[in-house]
Amino acid sequence: MDRILTASEYKQQIESLTARVDEQAVTIAKMETLLKHYESQLLMMKRRTFGASSEKTDTDIRQLNLFTEPAKTNLPDTNETENITYTRKKRKGKREEDLSGLPTQRINYELTDEDRACPECGEIMCDIGVSDIRKELKLIPARVVVVEHASRSYACKKPECVKIGGGTPVIVKAKSPKALIPGSLCSPSLMAHIISQKYSNGMPLYRLEKGFIYDGVVISRQNMTNWVIKCAEIYLAAVYTKLIDFLLKETVLHSDETTVQVLREPGRSAVSKSYEWVYRTSGHSKHNIVIYDYQQTRKQEHPQAFLRDFKGFLHTDGYQVYHNLPPDITIVGCWAHARRKWENLLKSIHADKRKGSDAEHGLMQINRLFDLERAFKKLTPQQRYEQRLEKSKPIADAFFAWADKLGALPKTPLGEAVNYTLSQRKYLENVFLDGRTELSNNRCERSVKPFVMGRKAWLFSNTPDGAHASSIMYSIVETAKENALNPFQYIKFLLEALPTATTANLEPLLPWSPDLPEYCYAPIALASNRG
Repeated sequence: MDRILTASEYKQQIESLTARVDEQAVTIAKMETLLKHYESQLLMMKRRTFGASSEKTDTDIRQLNLFTEPAKTNLPDTNETENITYTRKKRKGKREEDLSGLPTQRINYELTDEDRACPECGEIMCDIGVSDIRKELKLIPARVVVVEHASRSYACKKPECVKIGGGTPVIVKAKSPKALIPGSLCSPSLMAHIISQKYSNGMPLYRLEKGFIYDGVVISRQNMTNWVIKCAEIYLAAVYTKLIDFLLKETVLHSDETTVQVLREPGRSAVSKSYEWVYRTSGHSKHNIVIYDYQQTRKQEHPQAFLRDFKGFLHTDGYQVYHNLPPDITIVGCWAHARRKWENLLKSIHADKRKGSDAEHGLMQINRLFDLERAFKKLTPQQRYEQRLEKSKPIADAFFAWADKLGALPKTPLGEAVNYTLSQRKYLENVFLDGRTELSNNRCERSVKPFVMGRKAWLFSNTPDGAHASSIMYSIVETAKENALNPFQYIKFLLEALPTATTANLEPLLPWSPDLPEYCYAPIALASNRG
């Protein structure tokens, strides 16, 4: 027969069971939190693996639905109405616009006198003009031609001249252009083709080597590599240094970095990561310049050394080394990076739970800042500065205050977004200090992309000399593009001019110089200037 529990034993058992229930409730709560965390991580991994790379979201207030009314932007109402009247040129068709910068060759088709006889009366019909024009693009492939520079020599046969020369006639030889690289077959046009194909079009040298074979000439990739390095050292390094001098005179810059593999770095293994640091001018700079700087590490000493003569605003991501630069440099944080955290958070939530979530609210607040920035695009820097203080800064202040009150756990997706945003607040708010600054560092990220795309093709540099030469080439090619130049024609022009140029007269050769020949410009730029 079971023993009847005493009141104290019964009470003790109830307390024990209650404690176990409470303990299990805590365990269940923790497991539910972990489950949500792992679900969000799984969704994020699926999106990275299988999803689109675009950062647009369903709740992005810039996106319009084809079947509903446009979403409200909730921007501050200025209660002002302004009537604007303007005139504009009638827009050409896209095909005409695309072809407007290209040379045109017309082929006329006419009837013979016999074919012009009228089928009714037999009389010769009159020419009434062109009735139909059909356009097509004709491609004239490049071809390799051997150019022989033959210098003739001249001798004076007069006896008195022969006597003065000690029995040897006086001889004068005609001057010929200086060889780009003595003892090689390399010409400015060939070198410009190799450089533009690799550094502008992302073509690795082994593919160029195969292409030359079909043109009837054998040029090894080793020769091409040596030519690139020598041209960089002998000629283009001077232009590269000059571009850096002009870059550091600006007061608003952007910076970013990406990896590069260099196989034969002294004291390092072939799989060690090296870095390509990228510095470029901003949208309101006097000159458009992009500089690539190869370094073995990602340490703070590299931007400190490169920017030692720079004073002003520097746009960067949240990488810590930028935050320890000298006080003369004001770091401007990237709102696009902050937005990316909230965008990733939103996409880690199931679609049916996104509406009204903290992730949606945070993302929409940042989107409002970008919407306003587009509205400020055509303003002067001073006007933009004033409009930001009036309209954008209150939104940013409210956003930071709201994020601070969320109390999100640090290791959750929400906590990561909140912590990144608040830790970068000091730098994100610096965009409101000057109208020339930008809301994001996307301008520099776009300049990193050509290097990243090229790296996918050529994979690595063999030596530090090759990596440094690549930095010089990318700098000149991308700066040429920024100034609407044709990379091939501009590099060809440089390599023709630099052998006889001096350091003192390099400025007429720089990408923004008004003295550049017209053929250096891309056809679309010429058409735009003429229009």
